[in-house]
Amino acid sequence: MSNTDAREEAPTALGHGLKVRHLTMMGLGSAIGAGLFLGTGVGIATAGPAVLLSYIVAGAVVVFVMRMLGEMGAAIPASGSFSHYARLGIGEWAGFVMGWLYWFMLIMVLGAEITGASDIVDNWLPGVPQWVVALVFVVFFAAVNLAKVSNFGEFEFWFAAIKVTVIIGFLIVGVLLVFGLLPGTDPVGTSNLFGQGGFMPTGFSGVAAGLLVVAFAFGGIEIVTIAAAESENPERSIAIAVRSVVWRISVFYIGAISIMVLVLPWNDPGLESGPFVAVLNKADIPGVAGFMELVVVVALLSAFNANIYGTSRMAFSLARRGDGPAFMAKLSKTGVPTNAVLLSVFFGFVSVLLNWLLPDDLLGILLNAVGAALLVIWIFIVVSHLRLRRQLEAEGKLSIRMWLFPYLSYATLAMLGAFVILMLFDDDARAQLISTSVLFAIIAALGYLNTRLRKAKQP
Repeated sequence: MSNTDAREEAPTALGHGLKVRHLTMMGLGSAIGAGLFLGTGVGIATAGPAVLLSYIVAGAVVVFVMRMLGEMGAAIPASGSFSHYARLGIGEWAGFVMGWLYWFMLIMVLGAEITGASDIVDNWLPGVPQWVVALVFVVFFAAVNLAKVSNFGEFEFWFAAIKVTVIIGFLIVGVLLVFGLLPGTDPVGTSNLFGQGGFMPTGFSGVAAGLLVVAFAFGGIEIVTIAAAESENPERSIAIAVRSVVWRISVFYIGAISIMVLVLPWNDPGLESGPFVAVLNKADIPGVAGFMELVVVVALLSAFNANIYGTSRMAFSLARRGDGPAFMAKLSKTGVPTNAVLLSVFFGFVSVLLNWLLPDDLLGILLNAVGAALLVIWIFIVVSHLRLRRQLEAEGKLSIRMWLFPYLSYATLAMLGAFVILMLFDDDARAQLISTSVLFAIIAALGYLNTRLRKAKQP
């Protein structure tokens, strides 16, 4: 791998207005969404208090994957991130597949996020059609993403900061509840942690099923390495941001789950419908349900905003290296890939319409098809790292290093393989794995054709 090739996607044309605090908060904003505020209850219902083990194992895998991605990102900052590294380390076909698989996955996620947010807001505005609310949101965030990247970064920083503040407040209230330091409360001790069937009421199978529920909750954190290409000092920024995001995500997720399983019995019906509300209700805080509804809307819209950014930059990167339509590589005067942003917004709104028109049909199939996409992307990140590490080390580019290389890298790959095996034994997860495999094969075939056409056009 030559230095020129490695720097082919170096951020020379995109804007450079993102600061470390922007990158950190974007990673938090994208990863802390409905998966934390709503999905945690499903994990607890599946595994009981032992869901803590599921989160610790899944969290460790994500920390290791992000460390590897951060190592490559600091050495070769590129708007295509892991797609570019897959191309360099594995081959052109891998870069094509990773880029478009990620883009397709986030497009479907965009539809789910905007539909969820507009559904809640629609309940606050009787008589206003849900599609109107969704349209207003889509237009607003299109404008935010079309602004110069420093303005976008500042907006997302404060938007995501609301979620982070709420989680910190939840952790403080939760600790006070655990120790009985609030008026009218008694210390809970470990009665809920080991009562109601014990720590592992559904056995090891429940912990395994919980892994499948929680593993994908951490998705979105990888946007840090995509955004680093537009930071003022990519090599330094990504190293700092990756370290910061990883431990903060771990604290927020593990901390929140710990509070939930300590304060309430694992089979409390309130946990599955709204775990944060269920815990805060124990503190007898008035208006908590309505407040948490507002927080969930902010969480969904913040993730939607960050994911428009992620899809547009991935599309721009693919177009610039010949793996996508050339019009997506066009930049505005402020260094924003305007057409790529508009394309992502357009398909995001299409998915909203599909969710409205065919809630149990087409969108369900599409969401099913990307259910295991994140797992595939993580596997390719690890393989790319294993293939590139020694080359980058020889070139003296490593400012952040994966721990215990190559042993921990191979161990991470083995754990991801174990996730795949677990999915094969779960009916719903197996269907997702099969659907994603079909999607992977289709994109791989298109990548092969794209490579053949490019070579045919060369003199």
